[in-house]
Amino acid sequence: MPMENQSHMTEFLLLGLTTDPKQQVWLFASFLPMDLVNIVGNSVIIAAIWRDAHLHTPMYFFLSNLSLVDICFSTVIVPQMLLNMLTQRKTVLFTLCLTQMYFFVAFGITDSFLLAAMAFDRYIAICYPLHYTMTMSLRRCLLLVIACWVVSHLHSLVHTVLMGHLSFCGPNVIHHFFCDVQPLLTLSCSDTSVNELLAFTEGSFVIVSPFIFIIISYVYITRAVLRLPSGGGRYKIFSTCGSHLTVVALFYGTIISVYIRPSSTYSVTKNRVVTVIYTVVTPMLNPFIYSLRNKDMKQALSKLTRRTE
Repeated sequence: MPMENQSHMTEFLLLGLTTDPKQQVWLFASFLPMDLVNIVGNSVIIAAIWRDAHLHTPMYFFLSNLSLVDICFSTVIVPQMLLNMLTQRKTVLFTLCLTQMYFFVAFGITDSFLLAAMAFDRYIAICYPLHYTMTMSLRRCLLLVIACWVVSHLHSLVHTVLMGHLSFCGPNVIHHFFCDVQPLLTLSCSDTSVNELLAFTEGSFVIVSPFIFIIISYVYITRAVLRLPSGGGRYKIFSTCGSHLTVVALFYGTIISVYIRPSSTYSVTKNRVVTVIYTVVTPMLNPFIYSLRNKDMKQALSKLTRRTE
């Protein structure tokens, strides 16, 4: 039941995707295998990359980090959602709610930065191939990945601290399946203008800036590829970039539609559906997207399979 007339909430009630028990059974049967495919698929990608010396390159180093983040990203959300469906216990402590929000935002932004780093790697490899080895050295790749993780967690920490200072004294029902920023802000009885301004400005910056960087990178890549005399060479380059562009379209298309807009246009139903795509579906599809059209990954996966037999 909603909790009212309290100075501060100790727990929230997550309504989830639906309150219909029959639909919850169907959703549980759908999301459990999807989550297992995500964890196993991305773990196999990581293992294949680290076991195959031919894949010890910047592109696959970034891909292994992206797979790790995808596992963490969905693990923050899906197990709790499945547990709520299974036990019908939908309450979550305020501190756990903030913790979930912190890691969700942190891993989401890390995903965004890593996709931008992968675009930068392709840009240097295609537009400046003679400088590639020097520019994308192991040390610089490590620093780039560390920066992605550190900046993302600092960004999330700011949002979490500000959220922790808000008062929640009215209804405690969250119309979502996890503790996201916007649903929590709608429940606060404090002035949330600073939080909303930060989410729209600084939040937009850390999401939109990498996206714009990716677009600019691919504009230069396209120009460089179109100058090639060989049609086969063009196809090979575009095919290697196609997987990355597919993931970028799935990730940013859903993220931007949810977060880069005023809170007055917030829609509970639409946001829940779109959020499922980038928290569950996209991480599950990434291993297939990066492996099905990539000969190097196919060979590495084949070697890994033979070793485990």
